[in-house]
Amino acid sequence: MSEDITDERMQILEMVEEGKINTKEGLELLDALEGNPEKNDSKKKAKWLRIRVRTMDDNPKVTVNIPLALVDVGLKLARKFDPKLDEEVLNQVDLDEIVEAVKNGAHGEIVDVDDEENQTKVKVYVE
Repeated sequence: MSEDITDERMQILEMVEEGKINTKEGLELLDALEGNPEKNDSKKKAKWLRIRVRTMDDNPKVTVNIPLALVDVGLKLARKFDPKLDEEVLNQVDLDEIVEAVKNGAHGEIVDVDDEENQTKVKVYVE
């Protein structure tokens, strides 16, 4: 098991311990992290919601990858671990609208925002 996955598992367990997510959400995240298709009720290749926030000169600011099956739980997790997601992305993008579009089968690039005032680019897509 790679060090990144071990660190992510510990973060999930800490969130359960701190009461930030419940045990069911924690198990779902651990199953998605381990790529356990039977527990995720998905026998096909997993799809991902990807959020990228970059500066106008293309330097990364925020990178979030969420298993599509866990988009609601994953966004909660992402908001807790990366406050920039709330500050920068949520001010520009309605994540509830994105979640609804994804649940209704949207794929490919969903959002592409260039915010000249804050010198930020936001891209949201499903892979």
